Amino acid sequence: MTSFDTSPQLNVWRALLALGVVFVMLATTGWTAVRTHPGTTPLQASRTAWERGQIAGHRLPDPGSSPALLSRFFASLSAQQRSRLAHRYPLAVGNMNGAPVQLRYQANRIALDQQRKVEHARMHDNRLSPLGQQDAGRLMHRYEALLQKGRDFLAFDPDGSGRIAEVFGNLDKARRISVVVPGVDTDLLTFQRTSRPYSAPVGMATSLYAAERAASPTTRTAVIAWADYTSPDGLGVDAATATRAREGAVRLNALVRALPGRSPVQLYCHSYGSVLCGVAAHSLPSRVSDIAVAGSPGMRAQTAAGLHTSARVWAMRDAGDWIQDVPHVEVGGLGHGADPVSRAFGARLLSARGADGHAGYFAPGTDSVRNFAEIGVGAYHAVDCAAQDDACSAGLSGAGSARRA
Repeated sequence: MTSFDTSPQLNVWRALLALGVVFVMLATTGWTAVRTHPGTTPLQASRTAWERGQIAGHRLPDPGSSPALLSRFFASLSAQQRSRLAHRYPLAVGNMNGAPVQLRYQANRIALDQQRKVEHARMHDNRLSPLGQQDAGRLMHRYEALLQKGRDFLAFDPDGSGRIAEVFGNLDKARRISVVVPGVDTDLLTFQRTSRPYSAPVGMATSLYAAERAASPTTRTAVIAWADYTSPDGLGVDAATATRAREGAVRLNALVRALPGRSPVQLYCHSYGSVLCGVAAHSLPSRVSDIAVAGSPGMRAQTAAGLHTSARVWAMRDAGDWIQDVPHVEVGGLGHGADPVSRAFGARLLSARGADGHAGYFAPGTDSVRNFAEIGVGAYHAVDCAAQDDACSAGLSGAGSARRA
């Protein structure tokens, strides 16, 4: 049985210890431990080229225009004209909210192949150190894996450590859309893993998609592995503040607002990803029906009501998850606030039986991923609530009531 309450005195000591560690880090590394990339990035260059471009003698619209305007623009073009734009400006089109989904897939495959060729050349560039050539080789092989047949990418940016988002299922025809929001140390090289695959965004999303199809084979679902934000590097200063979460929240909000159709959207936010989801919650459109967090250090709110969202808020934590030892406080911008699995927070508490620690929530066969899947297909009556949470099933639609573990 998972215990969600700890001694107040123990929490105070944990808070003091954690803040002491953070202040030592600040003294030795400074307030800014951010990844900076001077100069024009490939994505910026592609957008600049787009801004100067034309199609059929007409200037192209501002790439930052509303998704609705851009959608109308692309709808006015022929298939050949759309494909021409994808080939001319692949990064711009591949990351353009409002561009047709299939066109973004096409553009991002072109951009990925271009970057593969860049890294292949760098592998043999004698101006690079052996370590630099080795890093280029790792990236080149990652691009080769991403370019395998049948993979669809809704976003791709090679700058820095990279950002990317992959879609599983038919996004255009989905009746329900799930978005997996991962935590720290997420980039192109960690987007998928051979070892511990379900701790990486691709493994999380594929496991969730399989569980949703098992839960309701007739429900058309799509799952997005969303690593399209710059996550903190490790458990340093960036992970203790909301800077990266605020930047990511803007991008998440833009993604959700540009998704095709009007299908309900469910967010599954792991670890630092839950901080991002908490920051984004108040600005997300009403089509976001559920926000489920796992292994959360906090959501930058004291209560679920304080998130100011119409979405149902769910939370879970495995008994062996080390995140329970992180002080759930916020002092001077450090820390992320109240514990989402505390009774006082007011989230609906889900069973995480079988998750086996911080990185196991999406592993096949666990209560945690099955609960996520039931939410994903709208079968709220089938979720397993945490044993001590009487409010979990309150007000849920559908036949029957949620089960209690």
